[in-house]
Amino acid sequence: MSSALMRCPICKREFRGEDSPAPPFCSERCRRIDLGRWLGEDYSVPVEREDEDETPAEEN
Repeated sequence: MSSALMRCPICKREFRGEDSPAPPFCSERCRRIDLGRWLGEDYSVPVEREDEDETPAEEN
């Protein structure tokens, strides 16, 4: 049974997931590029901030 092809999110190359050493990436190189982007803050996760009026007062 053949597995479905995946597309690498970095280089866009199609590959079989079972053949990759670093899924969901096609190679270790692409995995490291992705990690470098996270560490360099090129990527981020959106955070919903609370309004200042809704934050509880600090206790002394």
